[in-house]
Order: sequence, then structure tokens, then C-alpha cells
Amino acid sequence: MYRAIARNKRNTVFILLFFLVLIGGLGLLANYAYGRPGDYTIAVLVLAGAILYAVMQYFLAGRQAVAMAGAVPIQKSDNPRLWRIVENLSITTGTPMPKVYIVPDPAPNAFATGRDPEHAIVAATTGILDLLDDAELEGVMAHEMGHVRNYDIRVSLVVYGLVVAVGILSDILLRIAFFGGRGRGNNGNPVVLVFGLVALIVAPIVATLVQLAISRQREYLADAPGALTTRHPDALASALEKLEAYGRPLRRQNSSMAHLWIADPLKPGALERLFSTHPPIAERVARLERMGGSF
Repeated sequence: MYRAIARNKRNTVFILLFFLVLIGGLGLLANYAYGRPGDYTIAVLVLAGAILYAVMQYFLAGRQAVAMAGAVPIQKSDNPRLWRIVENLSITTGTPMPKVYIVPDPAPNAFATGRDPEHAIVAATTGILDLLDDAELEGVMAHEMGHVRNYDIRVSLVVYGLVVAVGILSDILLRIAFFGGRGRGNNGNPVVLVFGLVALIVAPIVATLVQLAISRQREYLADAPGALTTRHPDALASALEKLEAYGRPLRRQNSSMAHLWIADPLKPGALERLFSTHPPIAERVARLERMGGSF
């Protein structure tokens, strides 16, 4: 597990560098189309803006994800059952008590966010609170706390923030291409127009591929400490089976934060293998059952 934590920290740096290079390349293209020869002001401004945006996302994306989900912060008196489960897990694992939120949505689901364990947030929908018994809910929240302990949420925030940055920049380039620009005297520059169109199409594909590259392994990795913490992997397996059987799309869907949830929030029922940010629940349950046999 400690190797996984170190790997997640390295992945954060690699993902950050990858997106900064990508954004820098977009800036160079814009500079070529609309800047003066030998003047890289546009590229520098684009890259500086991307770095500033990435820093802002590092500190603000957790709250943004909560706002996008429509989550409401609670105290112990608001939902003693959920609060006590999270509190007990925090004490058991020695993890700082995260902020607890409830998402008023009948779709059963849960997620964790925040840049590190000291600034973590865990959230559960009203649907999952109604669906699961105490042991199953404890397994789900132990899974989410596993994300916190593994620093998965930091990787998720970097992915979430920079995917949005690439989308915004490609949209700006597309608008510039349509409305024209100055610099080399090219209005409606065809190079930028074509690249803007391609970027607009490729950006969500790249976002999905990046999410697929990290999200599936993250879920397996969080299932393990979730089961080990409660010493009851069958409860988490049962919860996952219920999420598959009774799952439905969230009312407030957003593909950029789909990888944060314990179950895919964009598809009802069975989770498709192809282009899913989550591994198949059947495989996760099988792993948990094998883990249970070793206790």
C-alpha cells in the first residue's frame, strides 16, 4: 500500500507535466497563428495561465466538485448514523476526520475529494443511505477513506482540474478560429480552425483515456483498505452488488468528476466495461470474496 501511495504522488507530477506540455503546445500553435515572428508572448501567457489555473484547482477543486454534486455539509446531529461511521473509521485508521457531506439524490453513490487527508471530504447520497445497512455503508465509507489514505483524491483533483483546462483552452482556440484574429494578418486562420476542431473532439477523448488509465486501478486499490479496515469484505461486496442492481444516473451528472464516485454515476444498472471510469463490479466483488477467504 505504501508503494501505491508513493506511486500516486509520482502520478500527480507526471499528469501535471503532461497537461502542461499539452497546454504549452496549444499556446505555441496560437502564438504561431496570431503572434509576431520571434515573439512568444502568447505562448508564455497561455502556459502561465495554465499553471495558475492548476494551482487554483489544487486548492479549490474539492469544493468545486462538492458544489457540482449539490452536496450539503452536515454535522453529527444532522445524520448521526453517517457521522459516527466516518468518525469511527477515522479513529480506527488514524486519519484526520474529513468533512462529511450528503448529496440529496436518490441514486445510490458516494465519493471522496480534497487535496490531502487534512483537507478531505467524503460524501454520500441520500439514495445510498436508504439502500445500505450499517455494515454495507461502513464498507463503502471505508472505501472512500481508503482513497483519502492512498492520496487518490489528489490524483483525481489534478485530472479533474487539468481536463477542464484543456477543454476551456480548446474552446477558446475554436472561437478565435471562427472569429479570426490579428498577428500574421490571417482572419479565420485555417490552421487554427482545423486544430481547434480537432482539439475540441480530442479533448474529451484524452480526458476519458486519462481517467481510464488511473480510475480503474484506484477503485481496486481503495477496495483493499476498505475491506481490511472493517475486516468485513463481504459487506463491501454486498454494497457493490446493490449499487449495481439499484444504480441509476445522478440527477446532476458531470463527466469530469465521474471518476470520483464509487460507482459510475453516468450509467444505470450494469456498468459497461468499455469507456467506463470504473472496473466491472463483478470483478471487484470477486476480488473482495477472495480477500474474505484469507481472513
